[in-house]
Amino acid sequence: MSARPETAFHTIEPAQHNAAKVVGFLYLFLMAIAMFGEMYARGSLIVPGDAVQTATNIAASERLFRIGALSHLICAIGDAVLLWALYIVLTPINRNVALLAAFLRLIECGVYGAVIVNDFAALRVLSGAAYLQVFDTQELQVLARLFISVWGAGFGIVMVFLGLGSAVFSYLWFKSRYVPRVLAGWGIFASLALSIVTMIIMVFPGVAAIGLTYMAPMFFYEVGLGLWLLIKGIRTPVAE
Repeated sequence: MSARPETAFHTIEPAQHNAAKVVGFLYLFLMAIAMFGEMYARGSLIVPGDAVQTATNIAASERLFRIGALSHLICAIGDAVLLWALYIVLTPINRNVALLAAFLRLIECGVYGAVIVNDFAALRVLSGAAYLQVFDTQELQVLARLFISVWGAGFGIVMVFLGLGSAVFSYLWFKSRYVPRVLAGWGIFASLALSIVTMIIMVFPGVAAIGLTYMAPMFFYEVGLGLWLLIKGIRTPVAE
C-alpha cells in the first residue's frame, strides 16, 4: 500500500533508524556550512549598493569568495542526500506524500546548483581575461555585482521550494509521531513562513527590510530536529 492511516503503527526498520541519524547530522552540518559561507566567506565581501567596493573586496579575497561559493555547493549536494534520508524515514507513513516532498526538495537542489554558477560568473568577469578588455573597469565591476544580485534572486526561489518541501516532510513527521508533535508542528509553521514571506518579498521588495528574522523559526526547527534525531533518534509510535 502507498499510504498508512495514522492509527496503523508499525515496527521501525533499521534503515529508518540509520537514515534518521543521517538526517540529524545533515541538519546541523549543513546549517553550519551555510552560515559560514554566507555570513563570513561570501557575505563579508559583498557591500550592498556598492558595486565598486564589492568588486574590490572579491578581487582582494578571491580565495575566500571561492570558499564561500564552494560551501553553498556542498550545501546543495548535502540537501540532495538529506531529502533521500528523509524519504527513507518517512515513506512508510505515506509514500505519495513523501514523494511530493522529495520532488519539491529536489527542485530546490537543482535551482540551488544553478544559482551558484552566478558566483563563478562574477569571478570570471573580474578575472582580467584579455577578451574582457573591451569593457572598462567600472562596467566590469557593475556586471560582477549584477551576477551577485541574480544569485540573491535565485536563492529566494531556493527558499520557496525548501520551505514547501520541508512543510510536507514536517507534516509526515507530525503524522508519524516519530518525534514530538510540537516539534513537527513548529516545523510546519516555520517552513510555510519561510516560503510565504519569501514570496511576499518577491512581490513587495520593501518587505526585505525585516532582514533575516523571518528565517529564524526555520533555524530553530532544523537545529532542534537535528539534535533530537542525533540524541534521541526516532521512536516507535504509541497510540494515544
